Amino acid sequence: MAHSSFPSFLLLSHFLLSLFAPGAVGSPGHHGPANHNYRDALSKSILFFEGQRSGRLPANQRMTWRRNSGLSDGSAMNARDNVKFGFPMAFTTTMLSWSVIEFGGMMKGELENARAAVRWATDYLLKATAHPNTIYVQVGDPNKDHACWERPEDMDTPRTVYKVDSSNPGSEVAAETAAALAAASLVFRKSDPAYSRLLRNRAISVI
Repeated sequence: MAHSSFPSFLLLSHFLLSLFAPGAVGSPGHHGPANHNYRDALSKSILFFEGQRSGRLPANQRMTWRRNSGLSDGSAMNARDNVKFGFPMAFTTTMLSWSVIEFGGMMKGELENARAAVRWATDYLLKATAHPNTIYVQVGDPNKDHACWERPEDMDTPRTVYKVDSSNPGSEVAAETAAALAAASLVFRKSDPAYSRLLRNRAISVI
């Protein structure tokens, strides 16, 4: 099913934060390391995000059994490759960004993969906010989509586009989208200053 994984996105974001929370590597009163492979858990958690990608996949896609999908999404509104459910996508991006901001120094070899996951999401959010005073917040009919179990590569359900604007306001999703873009701008402040400025400026324009 094309979009059934977004609740998992939210749980996974919280999980990533919990990996680095105080006491995460040991139980109360126990000062030695816990018998859990948190490095492997982190690696698999970030890999999960790559498995949820929709659009034209990059050459370095690690989950090679996934293929391009949703390439015409948003084309009716000239907003190709929009996010599918904007609110949870933005929230997930905010949480993942803060995971990198707070704990990126502990991610070691997974840091670049984590940044790639953030960038994949923010590239979507940039496309969804490309038109002034408009945010494209959903693509697809949720009832028909959730009733149809098929691979994203094969989805043939209606790809209706929904947006918020001055005539159809949505302050909550707009605020979360701005928060996601702003948080992600901090992720790339040193590694990609130009992209960071783009995200920051778009966050300001979305508010």
